[in-house]
Amino acid sequence: MSVPRSVAVERIAYTLAAPVLDAAPNLSPDGAVNTSVLLAGAAGIGGALLAVKSGEGTGRKLVRLSPVVLGAAIDVAAMYTPGLVWDALLASAWAAAGWCVLPLSRSARRHHRPALPQQPRAAAIEAAPATPVVVDDGADPFTRDVRMLWARAGAPGSTVVVHVDRHPGTQHDLTMLLRAAEPGRPITGLSEAGVAAAFGVDDRPDVVRFAPVVQQPGRQGGPGWLEVRLTPDEALRRRKDPTLQEWWADRLGGERGPVPGSLFVERIRDKERKVTHFRAQVPQEQGEPDVSLHTLAGVLGTKYDEGRLFVTIDGNEVLVSLWDTSPLAQVFPATRELLTPDADGWWVTGYLGNGQPARNRVYTDRGAAHGLFVAPSGGGKTQLMALNIAADALYGAVVMLATEAPDEKTAALGRHTFTYGVGALYMIRLLRAVVALMEIRGEMVWEDGQCHDWDPELPGCPYRLLAAYLDEFLSAARDGLYGAEIMDLAELVSVKGRKYGVGLNVAGQSIYVQDGFTQLLVENLRDNGIPVVLKVAPKKVTDMFKALGIPAEYVPDPLPRSFSPGEKGRIERVMRGEPEPPADSNTGGAGWIVESKQPEVLRTLYMDFKAGIDDCFPSVVAHLTDYEIRELEVRDLWFDWTVPPRPGEFGPEPTDEDEDDSEDDAPKKSGGKRRGNSKTGQHRNTVATPRQALEAIKHLTNS
Repeated sequence: MSVPRSVAVERIAYTLAAPVLDAAPNLSPDGAVNTSVLLAGAAGIGGALLAVKSGEGTGRKLVRLSPVVLGAAIDVAAMYTPGLVWDALLASAWAAAGWCVLPLSRSARRHHRPALPQQPRAAAIEAAPATPVVVDDGADPFTRDVRMLWARAGAPGSTVVVHVDRHPGTQHDLTMLLRAAEPGRPITGLSEAGVAAAFGVDDRPDVVRFAPVVQQPGRQGGPGWLEVRLTPDEALRRRKDPTLQEWWADRLGGERGPVPGSLFVERIRDKERKVTHFRAQVPQEQGEPDVSLHTLAGVLGTKYDEGRLFVTIDGNEVLVSLWDTSPLAQVFPATRELLTPDADGWWVTGYLGNGQPARNRVYTDRGAAHGLFVAPSGGGKTQLMALNIAADALYGAVVMLATEAPDEKTAALGRHTFTYGVGALYMIRLLRAVVALMEIRGEMVWEDGQCHDWDPELPGCPYRLLAAYLDEFLSAARDGLYGAEIMDLAELVSVKGRKYGVGLNVAGQSIYVQDGFTQLLVENLRDNGIPVVLKVAPKKVTDMFKALGIPAEYVPDPLPRSFSPGEKGRIERVMRGEPEPPADSNTGGAGWIVESKQPEVLRTLYMDFKAGIDDCFPSVVAHLTDYEIRELEVRDLWFDWTVPPRPGEFGPEPTDEDEDDSEDDAPKKSGGKRRGNSKTGQHRNTVATPRQALEAIKHLTNS
């Protein structure tokens, strides 16, 4: 029979070392070989003393050191015995002892056990016990069966099964009560994987769960006890056919879900509007729900930029609305019913992404409402302005409209307004008249014989609500001759107009101060109205809403270029070398309405100019009162605003002396423009009230 290599090497070493132990002390007691043997023996004695002192593995260490210690002892004895016979006998005995005991190789194989010879399978089965021995304490059969499985697994964590409850309607699900095998000791070393291995199931968190045991009458608790829930059947059912509550908890409300910490409340399907609503809530102490829109869209099988998913947060509640098709891609026709303001001045501008009506007002609790409409070319700005003009007209307001450049739709709107004109000259004349009307109305006596600030709920008002609309305002405000005064007058109306029933509505492609707006004008239009922003370029969204005073956490994501889902079959088109179908540009009229601190996505109503817009407007156009017109005539502000500038209307005319100071015609023209701007620049610094504005106008017109 073969022996391990370490055993053969050790035996050869003993055989070769025995003659050395016999000869070295007799031939050369002071030689290097004999000295080495003595030093090795001294080291062995020192190691033996340390082994005895440590108290751990002492016997094994002493056996391992015995060859060098005994060899040194034989070497010393050989130096004092006469002759070589006794020395040879001692060395041979030392080698024979090493051959039999093998202290080095056997003591080094502490954790190695020789393999048992293979037995036939039948014999092994007969030799092994049929089942582990389990003490029968009168437990029910199911508990005894579980105990046998637990004992077969070696009682993981040194625990004892106290009792087991089978879950109703399942075959493998159970709740097991464990205690430490040694009373008074905590349960340690027990893992989910160990429990799963004992029962042959997966160690998933939804299959094996631990729970602490609370002390109850007649039963202990604490760290020496543990409750184990084993639910493989329930986990399989939950993965294949979960309830709504389970689906929400697993996919959306988990710690890493798109709505962490939320609990499902209900699901509502609106078949008529083709939208599904999911309601959930988070604990009160968690505050507002934290929603990841893009992750939520992925879980619900859509993309955020498809415009089908909208989230509404109300306190600690959240409403998730998933539309079959994007409501922002739909067309909502404008009707007279939707545009007619109610008793509180509210009317429907369009519809929010969650299906709610988006409303605006013709007045607020502080007076006449202002308006701010922002959209790039083709974004639906004229449509939005038409809706607001119709609402004001249906309320009975006097509507004045001025635009910097003519177009078909604006001209159609002009037929339903009190005044309509084109150009910066017309706009400045309109604003001068509006500023004058603020002073005139401030002195008009109501039915009770007193003067009041405009109030729609106070009876006896002698004048109508006035809504002034300025289209392409920034283009007019940058006009070389009239721009500065247009901005000054608009700013003044935005500050004072609400008290006199005058609302200023500004439409343009920007609200940036650097583009011509003043910060005061933006703030007044925003705070005294409900701005609407349409189809903003993605890179400008943050700056646009920052200019409107929206906090960074409420700045919305940009809208997509199209709300129509992409056509399927792109792979086939690529393989055939065909081009992609053109995107449906259907985002005109889509944007945000800023009624509160958080912008809401909306789609405005659609007014069909080609089919005619007369049905959206009243049959009679509201006018200023005769008294107001007479007062404007007295101030030389009521005339045909389309005529060229009249002498002295915008400052004194150049005299002959001024013409003589000029050397050629070009400096005259540029100099004239500078004089006009200097007047308006001075006006910007001195005008603070409507009366001061009128005095400045009278001074300019020599009236």
